Amino acid sequence: MSSNLPAVIAEVRGHIGHLTLNRPEGLNALTLEMVRLLQTQLEQWSDDSNILAVVLRGAGERAFCAGGDIRGIYEKHLAGESDIAEFFEEEYALDGYLHAYGKPVLALMDGFVLGGGMGLAQAASIRLITERSRLGMPETAIGYFPDVGGSYFLPRLPGEIGLYLGITGTHVNAADAMHVGLADVCIRSEQLAQLDQLLDAFDGTQDLQSQIAELSDLGLPSPEFAQLQTTINLHFSQPDIAAIRRSLSAETRPEFADWAKATAKLIDIRSPIAMAVTLELLRRGRHLTLEQCFAMELHLDRLWFDGGDIMEGVRALLVDKDKQPKWNPPHIDQLDADRVAAFFTDL
Repeated sequence: MSSNLPAVIAEVRGHIGHLTLNRPEGLNALTLEMVRLLQTQLEQWSDDSNILAVVLRGAGERAFCAGGDIRGIYEKHLAGESDIAEFFEEEYALDGYLHAYGKPVLALMDGFVLGGGMGLAQAASIRLITERSRLGMPETAIGYFPDVGGSYFLPRLPGEIGLYLGITGTHVNAADAMHVGLADVCIRSEQLAQLDQLLDAFDGTQDLQSQIAELSDLGLPSPEFAQLQTTINLHFSQPDIAAIRRSLSAETRPEFADWAKATAKLIDIRSPIAMAVTLELLRRGRHLTLEQCFAMELHLDRLWFDGGDIMEGVRALLVDKDKQPKWNPPHIDQLDADRVAAFFTDL
C-alpha cells in the first residue's frame, strides 16, 4: 500500500465493503485517526442496503494489526496531552460496535494479531486465520494488562488457557487458535486470492462463513493446548501470581517440565503488578457482560499510566530498547494485595 493513501482504505467490491488498515511499516498498529475512520465507515455501510458484509484486513503480509500505537500514546502522556483517554474510549466503543454489528464482519487475521488487533478480530462474526497467523495479548510484557475486551474473551476460553495467555503474553499459532476457539476458519495464505474471488462474487444467497469454510483444507498439526490443557488448569488456577510461579516450579512430570520451566521464565520477566492486575481482571471478567468488561478496562486505563508499569515498560522495550525495565515492584514476592485491589475500587 502507498504511504500516500489514508491510514484506513475503504473500498466496495460487489456487495462487500473492504476496510484495510494501512500502516504496514508499523504492523498496522491502530491510531486514534484509524479508529475514527473505521467507526465512520462502518456506520455508513450499516445503513447501505447494497453492502451485505464487511471485511477487515491489514496491509502487507506481516500483520493484520499488532495492537494500538502504544509508543504514540506514551509520547502523548509524557507531553501531557489530553486525548489518551479519548483513544481508549473510542477504541473500545469501536470494538463494542463491531460485536453488535448487524452485518457479517470477516476479520482476515493473516500474520500477527496482537492487542488491539485482537480487539477488532474477536469482535468479528467470522474470524479467519492462515498458517502464518500468530495471535496474542502480550500486554504484560510492557507493563500493561489485556484490554479491548480481553477481560471478556480470554476467561471464556477453555479452562484456564485465557489466564495463561493473558498473564504470560504467549502467542498462539493457527492450530491452537482453532482448538481454543479464537478463530473460526483456517485457509492457506496462498488461497487469499481465491478468497477475494469468492468475496467479489458474494450475493447473499448463501451463508458467507459456510462458503469460506469450503476453502479450508489446511492440514494443521496437533494443537499443543490439547496436551497442555489439564496442566495449564492446574497451575493457573492457583490463588495468586506467586502461587502460580511456585506451582510451575514444582512441575516434575517429564512431558510438562520444559513447558513449565519456560513459562516460569516468562513470569520472571513480566511486570509483577501487571500480571497481578491481569489475574484479577480476568477472573472478574469471567462473570461480567461485555459492556461491563469494557467499563472495567477503561477504569483501569484512567489509573494505569500514573499508577501502573506501562510507562517504564514502553521506555525499556520500545523507546530506549535497553530491555531492562525497572518494574514496581521488581519481584512477584513483593506484590501488595491492597495495591492490586485499589485498581478495582470504585468500579
